Amino acid sequence: MSAIRPIKLSNATLADLPEGIRRPRYDRSRLTPGIVHIGLGNFHRAHQAWYLHRLMQEERALDWAILGAGVRPYDAAMREKLVAQDCLTTLIELAPDGRSAEVTGAMIDYLPIEAGNGPLIRAMADPRIRIVGLTVTEGGYYADPATGGLDTRHPDIVHDAAHPDTPRTAFGAMVAALRIRRESGHAPFSGLSCDNLRGNGAILRQTVVGLARQSDPALADWIDAEGAFPNSMVDSIVPATGPDELDLVRELGIDDAAPVTHENFRQWVIEDDFCGGRPDWDMVGATFTSDVHAYEMMKIRILNAGHQVLANAGELLSVPTIADCMAHAGIARMFRKVQVEEILPHVDPVPGTSPADYLALIERRFSNPAIRDTTRRVAFDGSSRHAGFLMPVIREALAAGAKIEGLALVEALWARMCEGHREDGARIEPNDPNWGQLTAAARAAKENPRAWLEQAGLYGNLGIAAPFAQAFERWLTLIWRDGTAAALDRYAGGR
Repeated sequence: MSAIRPIKLSNATLADLPEGIRRPRYDRSRLTPGIVHIGLGNFHRAHQAWYLHRLMQEERALDWAILGAGVRPYDAAMREKLVAQDCLTTLIELAPDGRSAEVTGAMIDYLPIEAGNGPLIRAMADPRIRIVGLTVTEGGYYADPATGGLDTRHPDIVHDAAHPDTPRTAFGAMVAALRIRRESGHAPFSGLSCDNLRGNGAILRQTVVGLARQSDPALADWIDAEGAFPNSMVDSIVPATGPDELDLVRELGIDDAAPVTHENFRQWVIEDDFCGGRPDWDMVGATFTSDVHAYEMMKIRILNAGHQVLANAGELLSVPTIADCMAHAGIARMFRKVQVEEILPHVDPVPGTSPADYLALIERRFSNPAIRDTTRRVAFDGSSRHAGFLMPVIREALAAGAKIEGLALVEALWARMCEGHREDGARIEPNDPNWGQLTAAARAAKENPRAWLEQAGLYGNLGIAAPFAQAFERWLTLIWRDGTAAALDRYAGGR
């Protein structure tokens, strides 16, 4: 197959794709929009858009097609790629024992990226749009690190409050569209966050309603009363697309400028709280429930926190992928001990799954050698991910008098990583929106470990919690003196 010139992906060429490539059976010309999704990264196209595609394969939800959207100038490059191939995406599933491919077509357009977000506002104001989804990363919701509320002092929020008709942010655009809908007598849409945040729907409500209140309190009250912001939990490992993935899709006989690889696992748990209807995603594997919290807690603490446990050690030891970290004896032993002794005690079971069973599932998924999920990607934006995934566990453990030695080690490994060099001397390129601040604190902490914990925006009062601060100081001192491998061995050996 690789000797044949790949077929350029488009509506016109779907019938010509190589045998064995699954493709839309539905007539895409019949699709009409029902969803705007902001943040058209790989994860959305492998996850939420796939569930909708599966419904469409059964001739359902044809009036729920997706309009893609972005709010940053760099989104224009992805828009250009996808529009050129009629917004089709090749999904390549990488199981440990083989691979398969499918072309999905639930997305029908990608809105132009413009200053002031006019096309996005107009699209969301259309009453046909009943859901606005978001995947904008955990740190993208403008939460004040000190209070957890909306950061009304952030320059983007200040701008959008002062210029509500030409906003910079996705949330400002949502507010502007909701204002038009209210003035036109149309109902609001549901806001559906698909980011890895505990209570992501509540956080989205806080951001949208809080921003609206800065310029139009009556509108804020209407959104809060009439709108809906269901919580959700999403799960699938979806690596970034690079040269290897582009080569892989060409080997399969498809010329796709933006293919997506993913593992052979997906989960989507959604609070059934929508104000304008929803697709029947449960017919194709999603779970609707009135209690998302237990599911999201299990996933965030075992999988998402687990990713951070692995990635910082992996970066320091130049271990390239998460699967390679699981194959590294020292990192894997540390991972299992932290999970079993310090994370699982703070996770409740969900229907059909215990924390121990879920950990076993995560260990199998992380160990899949076909998924080349880089430690660098997983370690990105540690200032949001450590704060969101690990520090709540540390706080609970301290309150309960439970073990925190391994969690303190994980934080020390992150501090050492943020110094900016691996142990082989290679430079770690900036990998966090706050990289300059983190690097300065990490370098100061080489001589004074407490300097890292003095970052109040990250640690709050954890920096003065003696059991944690003392353990952190011991581990960071050991890492700088004897190295990461020695620290991992010391912890795993209980010494």
